Amino acid sequence: MRELEYPFDPEELLKKKKSLKKQLLAEPSVRWIPKKIAILGGQTTQNIKLMLELFLLGHGIKPTFYESEYNQYYEEGRFPNPELESFSPDIIYVCTCIRNIHAFPELSDGMEEIERKKDAVAGRFQELWEHLNLTYHCPIIQNNFEYPYFRLLGNKDASDPHGRVNFVTMLNCAFYSYAQTHDDFYICDVNYISSAYGLDKWADPYYWHMYKYAVAVPAIPILSFHVANIIKSIYGKNKKAFNLDLDHTLWGGVVGDDGAENIEIGQETPLAQTYSEFQEYLKLHRQLGIALTVNSKNDEDKAISGLERPDSVLHKEDFVSFKANWNPKSVNLMETAGEMALLPESFVFVDDNPAERAIVEAQVPGVAIPQITDVEHYIQVIDKSGFFEVTHLSRDDLKRTEMYQENLRRSQMQASFSNYEDYLKSLEMKGEIESFSPMYMSRIAQLTNKSNQFNLTTRRYSQSEIEAAAQSEEQITLYGKLSDKFGDNGVVSVIIGNIRGEYQDELHIELWLMSCRVLKREMEYAMMDELVEKAQEKKIRKLVGYYYPTAKNGMVKEFYALQGFAKKSEDEEGNSIWEFIIPDNYEKKQNVIEIL
Repeated sequence: MRELEYPFDPEELLKKKKSLKKQLLAEPSVRWIPKKIAILGGQTTQNIKLMLELFLLGHGIKPTFYESEYNQYYEEGRFPNPELESFSPDIIYVCTCIRNIHAFPELSDGMEEIERKKDAVAGRFQELWEHLNLTYHCPIIQNNFEYPYFRLLGNKDASDPHGRVNFVTMLNCAFYSYAQTHDDFYICDVNYISSAYGLDKWADPYYWHMYKYAVAVPAIPILSFHVANIIKSIYGKNKKAFNLDLDHTLWGGVVGDDGAENIEIGQETPLAQTYSEFQEYLKLHRQLGIALTVNSKNDEDKAISGLERPDSVLHKEDFVSFKANWNPKSVNLMETAGEMALLPESFVFVDDNPAERAIVEAQVPGVAIPQITDVEHYIQVIDKSGFFEVTHLSRDDLKRTEMYQENLRRSQMQASFSNYEDYLKSLEMKGEIESFSPMYMSRIAQLTNKSNQFNLTTRRYSQSEIEAAAQSEEQITLYGKLSDKFGDNGVVSVIIGNIRGEYQDELHIELWLMSCRVLKREMEYAMMDELVEKAQEKKIRKLVGYYYPTAKNGMVKEFYALQGFAKKSEDEEGNSIWEFIIPDNYEKKQNVIEIL
């Protein structure tokens, strides 16, 4: 929904929140991800909740809320709370503010007393977080503190230990230290958000004294937008790749008309510097594992010539896919997605031409299309849109661009083989399939929240839930890694099964997923072989599988049939249940992967 995309009109959203919610819920093609969110507020949170709901619905997440009483965030979160325990939240958002700091330094305080006050405030919050983690085992989002709206010491307030600005900085650093050492704990950076919005407007005392909102009511959608970005990232709703135009997007001018020597890039003019800065910004995303791809109406040799300039920041080898031709850009984007084994909605399409943006928007639903105007604001629009909000950064993320490039080399090699099995054997694949390991918990949780096409139930798990499954005696868990002569794909498959039945001899498969980048390489059969072996060790005689159809996972509709399961039931919506009776003489299904 365009109204929810950056840059949005905050006051218009507040006015139209009910009608926009109605429109979002009426969308027939969305298969909602239901999530229970507890908001523990140190201020009034009603409108924050309503705006958060809108943005989450825009991401396909359908929330239900628990809302604490006003300023009871500590009491309701720190002590036994039957109502919150019964609610069983999937995420807890602690929505506090500088008004919840009740002990600032006095000018007469010595350093020891200032440290004591800082430790008392930070320690109180840490006690809260520890109790929430032990009781509810779910991700926690915590606001840091905005700066005070007055400075008693003027500019010295930032450097003097007695200054409130200095004290807030120390508290925020204590929060950051906790976040760096605790998984499933996330900071909503209100300190930055309020500064970008304008602290004087954000902290307008009128809204506190009238309504007990520490954030000005017109700014509430801004805060809720950022919290929603964290939540959608936790549940795998981030984008994965840029699809980039060239002329007037990566450089100024038209390379086919002006020639590579005359386009605006480099340091010679202010305009050229602006395009270079944008290229630098895009290149930084490679460190996050965000793939860069080209989608340009151009002759390929002329397009490449623009990137061959010595002062160009980006070069052809920085792009996983390079499509410079005269095909419709919607077609190019779909082909690029197919080659990279990504859904089209994983892309951010960046093009200066409003007509091209409109065509892609109409032809490729789900693609993010930032409404860029002047090149000076390209970075601002894209960065503030939160397409790539980072909540976890795994080793696999850091090498993802390399993985995409390796996959393309595998595809090129496949074309040289007439026999597919010979091709698979030539890859010299090695697999590692084991029960969940602490080393991979973050990646496993990330994979459960990202995989859609090869995902039989599309259940979403937080890292805390993954860790709980690994420790449970009533569950069988498996992760699968796959490498070959081109490189290591990392963790690519996950299974979670629950042991049930009168005699504890049935394994009900709650989750079975695989990354699409290893499709048709028999990894699914290798996982089946190991699952059967683990089940036999626990005297399990029957596997029960579930398939819940979505708009994206139709490719695995008959997956269980291919594994030898028998369909037991199917309802009107296509949800089906499958069974596999484990034979004593089970024969392994794959022979092209060496399991280590």
